[in-house]
Amino acid sequence: MSRGTERVAGMSVFDPECVSREVLEHATGRWGALTLAALTDGPLRFAEVRRQVTGVSDRMLWQTLQRLEDHGLVTRTPHPTVARRVDYALTPLGRPIAERVCDLIDAIHAQLPGIVAHRRATAADPS
Repeated sequence: MSRGTERVAGMSVFDPECVSREVLEHATGRWGALTLAALTDGPLRFAEVRRQVTGVSDRMLWQTLQRLEDHGLVTRTPHPTVARRVDYALTPLGRPIAERVCDLIDAIHAQLPGIVAHRRATAADPS
């Protein structure tokens, strides 16, 4: 088994009952990955996260942030101000995961010219 899939204290991402699978789904799904990546530079307000993660609805972003918070990857800090303000930030548990998500994004960007060329070649070849 690869280092990323080794069992740790009886846990395995290949076990559908293991919490690691749920965390993997929430951290690497489209909105979770983009949200974690957006928070790598520091805490952001909800609207700031939404501006960085374009295309996500308010409801989906709220659900994503809540799931990441439930897993201990993100903290939610409300501020007692007249205009309600809440900051979201990575936790010590979430930071290494967010950094690896950013590594994956960087790897995709590095391979993008080849991916685009492959897609064009296969779209042009009807066989």
